Amino acid sequence: MQTGRYIGVMSGTSLDGIDVIVAAIDQNIVALQASYCHPMPLEIRQQILSINQGQSVTLSQIGRLDTRLGRLFSEAILQLMTQEGLSARDIVAIGCHGQTVWHEPQGDAPFSMQLGDNNIIATQTGITVVGDFRRRDMSLGGQGAPLVPAFHRALLTHPTERRVVLNIGGIANISLLSPGEMVKGFDTGPGNILMDAWIWHQQQQPYDKEGQWASTGQVDSVLLSAMLDDPWFKRPVPKSTGREYFNFAWIENKLSAFPPIPPENVQATLLALTAISVTDLIKQQGHWDRLLVCGGGGHNKALMQKIAALLPSTHVALTDEVGISSDDMEALAFSWLAYRTVSGLPGNLPAVTGAKDFTVLGAIFPANTLSTR
Repeated sequence: MQTGRYIGVMSGTSLDGIDVIVAAIDQNIVALQASYCHPMPLEIRQQILSINQGQSVTLSQIGRLDTRLGRLFSEAILQLMTQEGLSARDIVAIGCHGQTVWHEPQGDAPFSMQLGDNNIIATQTGITVVGDFRRRDMSLGGQGAPLVPAFHRALLTHPTERRVVLNIGGIANISLLSPGEMVKGFDTGPGNILMDAWIWHQQQQPYDKEGQWASTGQVDSVLLSAMLDDPWFKRPVPKSTGREYFNFAWIENKLSAFPPIPPENVQATLLALTAISVTDLIKQQGHWDRLLVCGGGGHNKALMQKIAALLPSTHVALTDEVGISSDDMEALAFSWLAYRTVSGLPGNLPAVTGAKDFTVLGAIFPANTLSTR
């Protein structure tokens, strides 16, 4: 077992920043020691959006963005290391998820593409990097997502309590942790992604702080029904999705069948869509004692209140309540997955992703320990 300090890096579909953490990890403990959120430059954010919403793009543009993200992730990691007084020899490895620009797990040639050149990260930090986590699972017929339920099982399973862990990033996903039963997990659909897209289009704001704008509107029940009738919500599990499906064009398509709707009502309806699509799937899986929420959506008070109202017999709280930062959960998960990979241990859950078997995930980019001549 390669025990020691690991760094985790996560840049999710919300594009609200790069989360970097350092954790001490062994067979029994994952202890968060420090965290840092690095800003995502607007220019790079716009380049990512131009790719993963289906616009035409050249190989040159993809290659240049891959390089720029590699440099940006390196900058974020080095900033955390400076903040904590760490050197390369203090870290076993970096687990870097990369920036997903397209996720297409269906069809005759399924794939998932994350950008952020791990060679650059290994060179600039002097630390071994583990990346490209999703495609090994996909090579075995899996969705390559979600990968965090394995981590949730390791840290948050309770001996008697039936728990759901809900991650609300751009996309929302759940992990179902029931004592003595196989872990289940899948994407539920949009988390923050549609609410963020709509408020950006209307107000040039990156997100609706605490759901304040949505709270000024009224849910349009007919629009909500049309949105919930989307075929994606009827797909059987395992299933996963991303910005290539749920994006501003998706909202425009749904709105095109309606007369003009006040923009604040659209925002309120999008918030209800996230809450209902999440809670409907949770209720379909039986009764749950506790719902633990992580990800940026946990800061949306209006969304949290809506979810709690839809699950009146379930205790709803942030994962902070059980000692794990809701803001750092995903970056922490990828530090743990890096630990699993360098230790030669599987990181996926076939029951979650649909893969044919357990497998070690990712590719290893070793630190350059050769002396220069």
